[in-house]
Amino acid sequence: MKKFSLSTWLLFLIPSIIGIFLFMIPFKFDGEWKIPVAILANLVAGYVEPIMPWTVTIVMILAALGSIIYQFKKDPNPEDQTFFEKLFQVNWFWTIVRIVGAVFAVMVVANIGPEAVTSEDTGGLLLSTTGLLSFLFTIFLFAGLLLPLLLNFGLLEFFGTMMVKIMRPLFKLPGRSSIDALASWIGDGTIGVLLTSKQYEEGFYTKREAAIIGTTFSVVSITFSIVVIEQIGLGSYFLPFYATVVFSGIVLAFIMPRIFPLSRKPDEYIDGRPFDETTETLPEGYNVVTHGLENALSTANKNRSVTKFITDGLKNVLDMWMGVAPVVMAFGTIALMLATYTDVFVWLGKPFVPLLMVLGIPEAAEAAQTIVVGFADMFLPALLGGELIESELTRFVIAATSVTQLIYMSEVGGLLLGSKIPVNFLDLLIIFVLRTVIALPIIAGVAHLLF
Repeated sequence: MKKFSLSTWLLFLIPSIIGIFLFMIPFKFDGEWKIPVAILANLVAGYVEPIMPWTVTIVMILAALGSIIYQFKKDPNPEDQTFFEKLFQVNWFWTIVRIVGAVFAVMVVANIGPEAVTSEDTGGLLLSTTGLLSFLFTIFLFAGLLLPLLLNFGLLEFFGTMMVKIMRPLFKLPGRSSIDALASWIGDGTIGVLLTSKQYEEGFYTKREAAIIGTTFSVVSITFSIVVIEQIGLGSYFLPFYATVVFSGIVLAFIMPRIFPLSRKPDEYIDGRPFDETTETLPEGYNVVTHGLENALSTANKNRSVTKFITDGLKNVLDMWMGVAPVVMAFGTIALMLATYTDVFVWLGKPFVPLLMVLGIPEAAEAAQTIVVGFADMFLPALLGGELIESELTRFVIAATSVTQLIYMSEVGGLLLGSKIPVNFLDLLIIFVLRTVIALPIIAGVAHLLF
C-alpha cells in the first residue's frame, strides 16, 4: 500500500465521519428518530414555512422559463456544456413537465383554477406550508450542500471495495451501493435517490446499476415506517411489521435485478463506456481493506479545495431544486387527482382481488384498491386502510405492502423521473406491480401467523 501524509488521512477521516454522522446516525428529536440532516431541514422549515410555497413556485417558474429558452438556443458544443446548460437543456418532454409543474404550483399558491388541482388532497397536499415540497426544498438545501462529505473524500471508495464480494453476487451491484442503501434505510429514500443519481452522473454506476439501486435500494426510512404502522392503528406490531418489510425487501432486491425491466437495462456508463469488471478486482499484494484504504486516500487527496466543495454543494442544491421539484409537483398532483376524484385505482385494483382472496385476506375488494393507490402516494394506503378496513390482518398487509412497494409518484417516483437515472414511467409502473405481486404472499404469510 502506498504511503500517504497525515493531512491526507485526516482529509479522508474527518469529512467521512461528519458525513456518516449527518446522514446515517438517527437521534430522537421532538419524539421522533431522525438523522441530523432531516433535523436541520425541519428546524429551517419551521422558520420559513410561510414563504415556502411561493419560494418553491418561483424556482419552478425559473426552471420552466430556463428550459423554454434553452429549447431555442443551439448548443455549438454539446459535449462541453456549462452547468446551466446541463440544468436547463432538457428535451421537450421534460420541458413540458416543468411547465405543467410550474402552472400547477401557481394555481395552488394563488388559489385559482379547478379545485381538483388546488385541493388539500391534491396539489395543496404537495405545496402547502407543511407539504411535501416545502420539506423537500429544505432537505435538498442541506443534503445538497453536505452530500460532498459522502461523495468526495473516499468513504464510498473504502466501503465499495469492502462490500463488493457481497453486493455483486447477491444483487449484481458494486460495493459502493451499500452506502446508498444505508443512507436510505436510516435516513430517507430521497437521500438514496439523490446519492445514486450523483454517482451515476459521475460515471461510477452503469445504467443498469443506477436503475436497480434507485428502484430497489431507495428504501423507506425507519421513521416513516413508524408513521405508517401508527396510522393504520397497529403501532404495537411495529417490530414484526418492520422485520417483514426488511425480509420482503431483501427478497425483492435479490429477484428484481434478474427480471424485466431492470435486467434489460444496458450495462454501460452514462458516457457509453461498457461495464469494466476489472475495476473491482484486487491488485496483487492487496486485500479488501488495504485496497479500499488506498482508493479512499487517493480520492481524498484530490479534493483539497474548499471552493470546489462549496461549489459542488451549491450545484447539487440547484440541480435538485430545479430538476426534481417540478417533476414531483406535476406527476404527484396528477396521480393524487386520479386517486381522489376518479375510480381509476378502484378499477386498477380489481386484478388484485383474486390474488388477495387466494391468500386468505379478508375484505379483499377494499384492500385491492388501497394497495394500488400506493402508486400515487405511499401514505394513501395507510390513510384509506385506516378508514375502510376493519380486519387487523388486512390492515397489517396493507401497511407492510405499501412500504415494500417503494415506487410512489408523489416522492420517490417523481424524484427518479426528475433525476438522470435511466428509468421511465412505464418502467416504474411495471416495477411497482411486480414488487407488489412478489411481496404479497410473503407479507400475507406473516400476517396469518400474527393474527
